[in-house]
Amino acid sequence: MNDMTLPVTLTKKDFESNQDVRWCPGCGDYAVLAQIQKLLPTLGIPKENFAFISGIGCSSRFPYYMDTYGMHSIHGRAPAIASGLKVARPDLSVWIVTGDGDALAIGGNHFIHAMRRNVDLKVILLNNRIYGLTKGQYSPTSEFGKKTKSTPLGSIDRPFSPVSLALGAGATFVARTVDGDLQHLASVLARAAAHKGTAFVEVLQNCIVFNDGAHAAITDKATRDDTRLLLEHGKPLVFGKNRDKGVRLRGMEPEIVALDADGADRQQLVVHDESATHAGLAFFLSQFDTPDLPVPLGVFRSVNAPTCDELNAQLHDGARAAKGRGDLAGLLNSGDTWTIG
Repeated sequence: MNDMTLPVTLTKKDFESNQDVRWCPGCGDYAVLAQIQKLLPTLGIPKENFAFISGIGCSSRFPYYMDTYGMHSIHGRAPAIASGLKVARPDLSVWIVTGDGDALAIGGNHFIHAMRRNVDLKVILLNNRIYGLTKGQYSPTSEFGKKTKSTPLGSIDRPFSPVSLALGAGATFVARTVDGDLQHLASVLARAAAHKGTAFVEVLQNCIVFNDGAHAAITDKATRDDTRLLLEHGKPLVFGKNRDKGVRLRGMEPEIVALDADGADRQQLVVHDESATHAGLAFFLSQFDTPDLPVPLGVFRSVNAPTCDELNAQLHDGARAAKGRGDLAGLLNSGDTWTIG
């Protein structure tokens, strides 16, 4: 008898839970769920080694729909819980699914520290520019002047750019995609899964009930070719239906130029470099927005750096080698004590 255990071939169906998916019909979350369920079987990781952690919000129902380990945690704290899990169990593939409200409002502090520590996590932020679960209040990414139930006269807050925030916090992998472009969504998620360290992906996602058309400028077939800038490493910044527009610098300001048929102007264009040590170019691109500039989609930055969990393991091993195994009882009864009378 052959005692060798044959590898199990996983499929998308293996990652579909038995829970009814309770997002609104037409919600962009369905596309993200399907693409992640398709991706995981291709990663060569045992099913029991995946964990999905979420906070609070529509997107945070994600763990219920994944047939993996997971936790629907508390508002904004998914990065803290996921970081602890990854440090304790570095063999796991740990994913965070969050929303613009969950991650960038009450969870903002946890979000930026997960980025700077470079914990080996995959962070998927679904950005519909609204609080959907609580029925349509403005969120940290809602546009200036947005009228909602909580801002009936229009929001006076400037919105966060999640990509800019992640880059500013030192994230080693930062990307953006959109729910309706399944091929692009799948490719970006695959890149994130392969990255060692914190991989952050912003998914521009539609809330059909409370903020329908939030990203219409880049999703409408009539306009999207002229409002999207697909980032390609090592290639100039070119866009447009006929790829006849480019981005060059005028001093420190971006400038849209029409490209000659012979391509002469292409020599002046900015060339994308996702692996640059300095994140200046990536941050520069993260500031692009319609109507003045096209919205960049793709990988802004992808660099290698030691991960928090690897560095923590080194500290652990070094301390044990120098001092042996710890004695908790001895630790608690050692050192200075005080008597309060």
